[in-house]
Amino acid sequence: MDFEVTATRKRPKTLAEMVGQEFVVATLSNALVNDQVAPAYLFSGPRGTGKTSTARILARSLNCVSGPTAEPCGTCPSCLEITKGSSPDVIEIDGASNTSVNDVREIKDEVLYAPQSSRKKIYIIDEVHMLSNSAFNALLKTIEEPPPYIVFIFATTEVHKVPATIRSRCQQFRFRLFPPELIRDKLLEAAGEMGREFENDALNWIAREAAGSMRDAYTLFDQVLSFSEDRITLAGIREKMGLVGLESTVELLDAAAAGNRTRALELLDDILGSGTAVEQVLVELADFLRNLTLLAYGIHKESLLGLSPDRFPAGPRQAWDIRRLEMAASDAFDLYRDIRYSVHPRYELELFVGRLCGLTDRLEAQDVLGRITSLRGELMNGDWSEKTPELKKKALSPPQ
Repeated sequence: MDFEVTATRKRPKTLAEMVGQEFVVATLSNALVNDQVAPAYLFSGPRGTGKTSTARILARSLNCVSGPTAEPCGTCPSCLEITKGSSPDVIEIDGASNTSVNDVREIKDEVLYAPQSSRKKIYIIDEVHMLSNSAFNALLKTIEEPPPYIVFIFATTEVHKVPATIRSRCQQFRFRLFPPELIRDKLLEAAGEMGREFENDALNWIAREAAGSMRDAYTLFDQVLSFSEDRITLAGIREKMGLVGLESTVELLDAAAAGNRTRALELLDDILGSGTAVEQVLVELADFLRNLTLLAYGIHKESLLGLSPDRFPAGPRQAWDIRRLEMAASDAFDLYRDIRYSVHPRYELELFVGRLCGLTDRLEAQDVLGRITSLRGELMNGDWSEKTPELKKKALSPPQ
């Protein structure tokens, strides 16, 4: 199924336009409506989940001429200055670049002065966990007893590195990763004025690659737009970005499921010969095996798999049960973790593919124990001399 892009990309200007962070939106909106704004906030969560954007919206909501309000007008001088980043009363600080105690002492001196033209003087400190211990200690007293016109908004991806003394003096909000379905919907809106067609699998792939980060999704989306023409397809993305083609991956795993080592290694040689890096091949094999494992679990969500379920080959799904798929996926991830230390990454990848071809015959400890238990029972209950040929054949046969 394809989508015709008709929506328009818009950055959120009010809390109501924020998506995917319902708890944060509801709590901050109620605080603004009831004029119960805290002197310090701590926004934590993975990258690209809207922490800094929410901080800027909160700053507009506090300093709008009609504020404090959950619906800033966006047209008054204060709103326009904050949007442009030129407001003298909304100071954004990069915690990674201003880590010393002297930087914080400057803030302590500045907070003594009232805002120039706004209701509140707001400090937005991004990546606050990068501040030194001395800087945190210098900031502590200011946060504990701030002037009534001061609001601190801290943002961090690693909240555990923020001292407990700071956290306890802030209202804390945890930002969640965005679900793939929501990211895909926002990507559709993002290309509204371009009038292009998108293949469903291409959108699902971008949404899943973003791993819950809306910013990463937009960055990857812009990259795809830059090299795509009128129609954006998954095949085009794979070709331009140097990824293993879906057809090649399917053929390789089909050969492995059939136990055809010669064919599987020839296909691997073709893939590597096309210029695809060993690490990239391994990443895509691991991802494909992970998806086959999810299908074996009964999961069929396209947004989670990145493809429609019927795009996955029947051979591996029939030849490998859940335990063998789990073993294969685990081996792939282990190899990816260790391959950076390998003296010959390609050879290790070839060995992995070779072992993958023998996955059907692979026995685990519980398989061996089951065989021994079965043989023991038959030996105790029957005539060994008559059952010897049958037992030998059964013991040597591969598991079903």
